[in-house]
Amino acid sequence: MTDRRNGTILGLQGPETGTRGAGTGGTDTASAIDRRGLLRGLSRLALGAAATLAVPGLIAAPAIAAPSAAAKRRSLEFRHLHTNERLRVTYWSEGRYLPDALVDVNHVLRDWRTGEVGDTDPGLLDILFRMQQRLRTTEPFHVICGYRCPQTNAMLASRSGGVATKSLHMVGKAIDIDVPGRQLQQIRQVALDLQMGGVGYYPKSGFVHVDTGRVRHWG
Repeated sequence: MTDRRNGTILGLQGPETGTRGAGTGGTDTASAIDRRGLLRGLSRLALGAAATLAVPGLIAAPAIAAPSAAAKRRSLEFRHLHTNERLRVTYWSEGRYLPDALVDVNHVLRDWRTGEVGDTDPGLLDILFRMQQRLRTTEPFHVICGYRCPQTNAMLASRSGGVATKSLHMVGKAIDIDVPGRQLQQIRQVALDLQMGGVGYYPKSGFVHVDTGRVRHWG
């Protein structure tokens, strides 16, 4: 088996085997003892090898690529379902966020009802980047809602108890998404496994909410 944390492969090894010393005494000669000890040792090694082959759990599984924290470029693609706008952007390169790219992201994730543009938390983009890698997809994120201005949020909260009056959408720290070709439950589980923020599950509405707030989940 293999486990990966922060891009590092941690091999899970089986128990170490030791050697047991051969006994002495009686009328056996030293050479006879050595021969018998050698034969017993070879027998134990053969049995151990057979046991290893017989137990699948002792055989290392193929490695699964983990998100690389050392990636030199971080790129995302969005399609906003309400405006039908698309954006493919490299937002991080050579150790820094790219200001012009963040401006483009802010525009495509704007409040589509009012046209107001907010400031997207770059950490939210990092969550999406990690999700994209774990989902093994090159499909664009389908955006249901990105930034939401206070007026829009108040209107939605008055119509539905499911909208928080202090939603993180209003500060650019939340996004509602779907990913073509991936089941909604799979998207939710990947977001939960990352433990990087909040995760909301809305199967009836067809999206998963992710944010950069405290680690929690609902739905």
